[in-house]
Amino acid sequence: MDDQLLNWGQIIARILQQFLPVWIALAITFALSFKFKRRLGLYGKLFDSPVGLVGLFLVMFWIFTALFADLVITMDPIAQFGRVKNPPPGTPIVDAAEGQYAYFLLGADHLARDVFSRVVMGARRVLMIAPAATSFAFMVGVTLGLPAGYFGGKLDTVLSFLSNLVLAFPVILLFYLLVTPEIRDTGIPVTLAAVLFIFPVIFFCTLFNSRFHTNPTRRNLYVGLTLLIGLWAYSGLAFNKDPLGIWSMDPNMLNVFVSVVFVNSPTVFRIVRGIVMDLKARDYVAAGQTRGESAWYIMLWEILPNARGPLIVDFCLRIGYTTILLGTLGFFGLGVSPESPDWGSTIDDGRKLLSLYLHPAITPALALMSLVLGLNLLADGLREESLKD
Repeated sequence: MDDQLLNWGQIIARILQQFLPVWIALAITFALSFKFKRRLGLYGKLFDSPVGLVGLFLVMFWIFTALFADLVITMDPIAQFGRVKNPPPGTPIVDAAEGQYAYFLLGADHLARDVFSRVVMGARRVLMIAPAATSFAFMVGVTLGLPAGYFGGKLDTVLSFLSNLVLAFPVILLFYLLVTPEIRDTGIPVTLAAVLFIFPVIFFCTLFNSRFHTNPTRRNLYVGLTLLIGLWAYSGLAFNKDPLGIWSMDPNMLNVFVSVVFVNSPTVFRIVRGIVMDLKARDYVAAGQTRGESAWYIMLWEILPNARGPLIVDFCLRIGYTTILLGTLGFFGLGVSPESPDWGSTIDDGRKLLSLYLHPAITPALALMSLVLGLNLLADGLREESLKD
């Protein structure tokens, strides 16, 4: 085995080689998207926006990195290798076992854990939580924001007061309070999960019921499947009571997930409420009322589709905000688990010796920055193209 330190040209070449599955997936995705972009609606229009295209590339890069992380990593991200603390990028592993990757491509941290592998696997952690939690927050915000903006009155007053109450807390402080290990003993995370996690079931049941209320057979089928799958997932995610063990969430993950949903839901509620108050005066809403359509049909099938542009943009931005918050929690040691290779905890491990070694902290920080930058550019591209409609 060559025991010489790799130069930066060799390091970059080896990193590019490790990402080969990601490059292939990106090439296939972009080739097919370019070919059929005129049939792909708003997504296809992104390919006419340079800003949106750059953002899409960065986001898709990290999505495919998360999907193919097991193929990209060079070694176990939580295992300790070698006998040297904080070896620089390109350092060979002393007495590497047969079949083991021979180099720390981006160096290692103070516990001799491979920084490259931790950053790659950290993408999976972030992209497991941020989009899913943001989706749940949107379900809560949309389900409550639609009737608040459409009906107004006391319902709007009560819901707006509750959302303002949550928004009155500093976000970081609220996150810090909700994810501390001691809060598990109070039962608050489970209670919040029981309330918040039921909203997707309510949303989709209402969606199908309002759409197919004149066709009882299809309505009963769709609502029945939603209740079956939704309540099954709900029992596992909220209470860890899934008898098949398919749906489950460990206590640390539940704390973080519930915190993201709880903090983001009021903001989504206010955005949806404001959009609905503007759109409910449009002619197509009056036409639906004249036809005798139900209020929920008008909200879900007339108003909501016309609000999709701003909501899609906000969804992308909110994933970015959530990514930053998850990184902040990991930095303070309040992430999914202490040994988790998430970007925040990796930055925290590296910053302790930042004056001596840059690589353990800078690498995950650049990864987090690039994902958030990609989401922001993607949101800008979507906003730019949606305004052309």
